[in-house]
Amino acid sequence: MYLYRALNCVHDMEKLASNENSCVVEELETLLDDSGHLRTLAFLYASKGMSSKALAIWRIFARNYSSGLWKEPATENVLPDGQTTIISGREIAASEASNILEKSSDQDLVLQHLGWVADVDPVLAVRVLTSEERTEQLSPEKVIAAIDSKKVEILQRYLQWLIEDQDCSDMQYHTLYALSLAKSALVAFKEESSCLRPDAGKLEREISDAGWNLIFLSPVRERLQIFLQSSDLYDPEEVLDLIEGSELWLEKAILYRKLGQETLVLRILALKLEDSEAAEQYCAEIGRPDAYMQLLDMYLDPQNGKDPMFKAAVYLLHNHGESLDPLQVLKKLSPDMPLQLASDTILRMLRARRHHHCQGQIVRNVSSALDIDARLARLEERSRYVQINDESFCDSCKAHLGTKLFAMYPDDTVVCYKCYRRQGESTSVSGRDFKQDILFKPGWLVS
Repeated sequence: MYLYRALNCVHDMEKLASNENSCVVEELETLLDDSGHLRTLAFLYASKGMSSKALAIWRIFARNYSSGLWKEPATENVLPDGQTTIISGREIAASEASNILEKSSDQDLVLQHLGWVADVDPVLAVRVLTSEERTEQLSPEKVIAAIDSKKVEILQRYLQWLIEDQDCSDMQYHTLYALSLAKSALVAFKEESSCLRPDAGKLEREISDAGWNLIFLSPVRERLQIFLQSSDLYDPEEVLDLIEGSELWLEKAILYRKLGQETLVLRILALKLEDSEAAEQYCAEIGRPDAYMQLLDMYLDPQNGKDPMFKAAVYLLHNHGESLDPLQVLKKLSPDMPLQLASDTILRMLRARRHHHCQGQIVRNVSSALDIDARLARLEERSRYVQINDESFCDSCKAHLGTKLFAMYPDDTVVCYKCYRRQGESTSVSGRDFKQDILFKPGWLVS
């Protein structure tokens, strides 16, 4: 009963200290310190804006709990799904410290306590760095320098927030983020390869930091590929130098594409990844028929001791053979290629070429006929005449024309030469500008 009352008393003291109050810190800090009520004192410091002293106490808590000097209490936390989880004393101390740091704009203070908070819980460290509750954001340069080099996931999450949420366009940070993801992807690929060896037994992977899965929900290679495709502000050559000797072929294809190396991209998609759909899609993006011919040549002659990919070649001819030159295709075909694989496709391609040729001849003849009709209509328009007599007058100034020089507009209005010079050849008496409002007559339209 006495213990229960004592605990309630301590709880009431902490609640009072953490809320707005009229307590005088100088009168209470010695008393609370001597009596061992450091938690209450930390809450009191925080409520009075004395963040540095409050953080120092929470750091003492975390250090003494981790070293075993103090017996670490545990608290149950109820999750939204109704389950309960145990929160250690170190995690409570780090959580309280992060609540203070998230609101603090004191850069030196934040970076001073970032390290021990990250040691306890990387997620809390990320929340501190990416908090938007502070009035003035931290300097990215100093934050990056302060992050422990072993805490790669914290650096990546901070750079991701900086680029995606803060719209940072600094090429330095984009390149740093790409390089960091690439290094992590290389490590992950190496671990997966070693775990999947036949002599490795069942899959066993060890993750160095428990907060990794809490910070990121997607695999590192997926994040790397998405970023390499979406950003145009990193240095692709620098990233390519890092992964050049690796098996990250899709990442290499993305980087070569950024650099405009079409042949290398096609070789990776077609021969390394054997993704014929992606290779054909890339040829379509290039937009030149010679790209398909180049891809066909790769399938028929992969080099490096690899067997020809006849099925992929036939698939390519089936989809895009109509746009290829049959003579060039026949020259490219290998004598070793089974005829039954390509005969139907080549026959269909030749028929399509013949059909396109006939269509071209029809279009050519129709165009020639239209051109002749247009020339005849133009000739008729130029050869038409107008009869002027003594009673004819200018449609503009109403003066009799008689034997004066005159001009006729496409809308059949007649003006004297003086009015024609004043109005110009494109504007009629009615104000119609024939350059802007083009006139068509039935006789000009060809069938």
